[in-house]
Amino acid sequence: MSTFALAVHGGAGTIARELMTPAREKAYRDALELALRRGHAVLADGGAALDAVEAAVRVLEDSPHFNAGRGSVFNADGQHEMDASLMRGSDLRAGAVAGVQNVKNPVTLARKVMEHSNHVLISGLGAFEFAHKHKVELEDDQYFFDQFRYEQWKETVGTDVYKLDHSDKEKKFGTVGAVALDRNGDLAAATSTGGMTNKRWQRIGDSPIIGAGTYANNATCAVSCTGHGESFIRAVAAHDVHALMAYQGLSLEEAVRVVVHEKLPPLDGDGGLIAVDRAGHLVLDFNCTGMYRGHVGADGIFHTAIFR
Repeated sequence: MSTFALAVHGGAGTIARELMTPAREKAYRDALELALRRGHAVLADGGAALDAVEAAVRVLEDSPHFNAGRGSVFNADGQHEMDASLMRGSDLRAGAVAGVQNVKNPVTLARKVMEHSNHVLISGLGAFEFAHKHKVELEDDQYFFDQFRYEQWKETVGTDVYKLDHSDKEKKFGTVGAVALDRNGDLAAATSTGGMTNKRWQRIGDSPIIGAGTYANNATCAVSCTGHGESFIRAVAAHDVHALMAYQGLSLEEAVRVVVHEKLPPLDGDGGLIAVDRAGHLVLDFNCTGMYRGHVGADGIFHTAIFR
């Protein structure tokens, strides 16, 4: 199979054009393109889709511009709690972590869970112990400190208000993700997030939940979601794209349209998703004003976008 394809996202939401300076837009687009380049290099060399999505998501986790890894938001206690998952479409193997701290690349820890445990999802201190055991790279709190994120948190600390990554004027669901098809016809998906600013009670969203925020199945497609996590969990959004294709025979484009524009809105499910099917067709769709996104195929042409 000569076809391969990759898409990435860096979050979706109410992204105001007037707040998007040229310098800021360039920073976002450069980070998205770098993620695409890392993943594309894996696929072009005949590598596995799972390796490609992990490589792409690691780039976005390393960037302070996105709410994942280094750019993660502060929780109610002024700490960072990160979630991530990935899934391989060939055998439906998956790994996920939730509420992890001081892990530089949570998506890599999720892969360790998939490959070196009998579990799918582990969390909190147990996940940190697992990371230490498997020599996953750790960083101290200062690595994750970002002044912009800190100011966001200071506006809400001591209240019951939580914020979805940016200010009220710019409500962005800060999750990053990637989906890929490799030359062998295998699909994979990965998603990573820092969650909500000022979140309490170790809240967990859709990103580490297989079927909600991440899903991959070689029979149909690979999906990574970004949006209001509670809504995507209730809609089982990622798996629903697969189900509409598998059980109703819908195309990828139509299945994504139904989920994003018909099923999620009644649940207050603002956001979007990226998906690729087994033929290499890519769909990047959202029901809000913008989604940080990019894609590349076997032609090696990199595309990035923010607004519709």
